[in-house]
Amino acid sequence: MRYIIIGAGAIGGTIGGRLFESGRDVVLVARGAHYEALRDEGLRLALPGGALKLAVPVVDGPEALELRADDVLVVAVKTQDSVAALDAWAGRPVAGGGTAGERLPVVCAQNGVAGERLALRRFRRVYGMCVWLPASYLEPGSIEASCTPLTGILHIGRFPSGSDALAERIAADLKASGFDAPTPSDVMRWKYGKLLKNLANAVEATCGPLDGDDAAAARDLLARAVAEGEAVLDAAGIDRASEAEQTAVRGDRVRLQTLNGVARGGGSSWQSLTRGTGSIEADYLNGEIVLLGRTTGVDTPVNAVLQQTANAFAREGRRPGESTIPELTALVDSYGRR
Repeated sequence: MRYIIIGAGAIGGTIGGRLFESGRDVVLVARGAHYEALRDEGLRLALPGGALKLAVPVVDGPEALELRADDVLVVAVKTQDSVAALDAWAGRPVAGGGTAGERLPVVCAQNGVAGERLALRRFRRVYGMCVWLPASYLEPGSIEASCTPLTGILHIGRFPSGSDALAERIAADLKASGFDAPTPSDVMRWKYGKLLKNLANAVEATCGPLDGDDAAAARDLLARAVAEGEAVLDAAGIDRASEAEQTAVRGDRVRLQTLNGVARGGGSSWQSLTRGTGSIEADYLNGEIVLLGRTTGVDTPVNAVLQQTANAFAREGRRPGESTIPELTALVDSYGRR
């Protein structure tokens, strides 16, 4: 079985690198300067136990690779980039006949809950993955994964529900590569639970670290965002893993460590602004809550403001920390009066 990691950033690079390190067959897919660095110098993967330099095969797109019947496609791009990635791969021929969309499984290793639905329009066999993997990608060719003793916890299961022998086989490979990989029959329940945690991403991205003088106000704003999320999920009849369940699974098995004396800077949205990518995943995090609110008749002013603000930061090339918690709170409080 060969893993094709579509999007070799923080998550894809860590998963692919650790699978490759443990002897699995892996190909990374990257673009631009990141592709060139991986091609010329290999993947630099920093872990609490030390730095690795891995000569993982890398391509810059589907045209550079002949697909095999035993390939597993792991989509690790941000959800806003999913359609382009899925369209590029779904129609590619597979050795022995047929296309990737017809024959190959695709695993959505992404935040949010929309990626699986997008994939199922194009691929017959779709798997969801709930990703607990604090990692950073800030410079070409270099990934940092900050947790110990496990690198991360990756729930995997069929979409929309169920599990099967392939999920178990992927899980076994992940467990041999520094991860835990539960295989629940309700993986989306775990992804909806994680979605509520990711509502904080936009706040961190726009305001910077949430542990300064405004920490109490930040906690209050985030509590309001999560309360909206809980309300719309209840209104839509969507179950999710509770905070207690998630804490019990993680335990002390994914503890953040400093690497080279430097603490991790921030999550995925913070990293998008730091790298100046021009896009951010807020439409599929806070925006998912806004969408559900509009379909169920539940007001979601906090998440609407966070979505709009994060998107404006990405469009305008603004850096993390250029807003403040009081500014965001004022925008939320005035939202209903616009």
